[in-house]
Amino acid sequence: MDYNRPMTKETYDDFSQDYDRFVNWEARLQAEFPFIENRLMELDQPAGQPARVLDAACGTGGHAIELARRGYTVAGADLSPKMVEKSAHNAREAGVEAEWAPAGFGGLAEAFRRSALFPFDALICLGNSLPHLLSLDEIGQTLHDFSACLRPGGLLILQNRNFDAVMEKKERWIGPQSRVVGNEEWLFLRFYDFDPDGLITFNIVRLHRQAGGDWEQRVAVTRLFPLVQQHLPALLEGAGFSRARMYGLMDNVPFDPETSENLVVTARNAF
Repeated sequence: MDYNRPMTKETYDDFSQDYDRFVNWEARLQAEFPFIENRLMELDQPAGQPARVLDAACGTGGHAIELARRGYTVAGADLSPKMVEKSAHNAREAGVEAEWAPAGFGGLAEAFRRSALFPFDALICLGNSLPHLLSLDEIGQTLHDFSACLRPGGLLILQNRNFDAVMEKKERWIGPQSRVVGNEEWLFLRFYDFDPDGLITFNIVRLHRQAGGDWEQRVAVTRLFPLVQQHLPALLEGAGFSRARMYGLMDNVPFDPETSENLVVTARNAF
């Protein structure tokens, strides 16, 4: 086992072909958007000026595209060029406009500095993306990059797994997901290995078959830093964020380290 393996472009380039089968976008967006829009409505936007939102680690663009549908001015970025290509394709299919850039954590401000949208009114980083950085130093540097992307008073929304519960209970398995389209079937199995260096190896087994055929298997593997609640206040403050609030899901229920499924954080850029 290579315990120094970080997130790679290749891992998510490969996964880009299956990502929209893996995510139930209709259910996810329906569940999450009331919370996201309520937070965006708290911004002090000039009348008639839609918020400019950057979706960091955008994957195949589901959240960015839904924001564009709802009238926001949107950009999306991902470390994986293939994910960005898929995002742009999905946006064209949806009939919406957005800016896209193949940019990872730490390179977002530089990637968008010459954009007419910069600085942004809000930045979202969802889907347990931030824990792909493998140290508190890297996470802190990325939060500084997020701050540099935002105007003073700009909104940050983070969504991570509740690693307080994962590490305390050694919760190894995440619920399976499946998709059937015509005569094809996909099954996604996800589980953690708890590594001796304190990090986590995240495994996604993708099974695919044609009707009546044998299963074909692909495995995607990446490493995660188990980012727990106690790490975040100092990291956010050090990067220039204030007014941090923590929720258990994208709703108004406060975070509970023992029972919450996710750790959702909102904060404001103080710079």
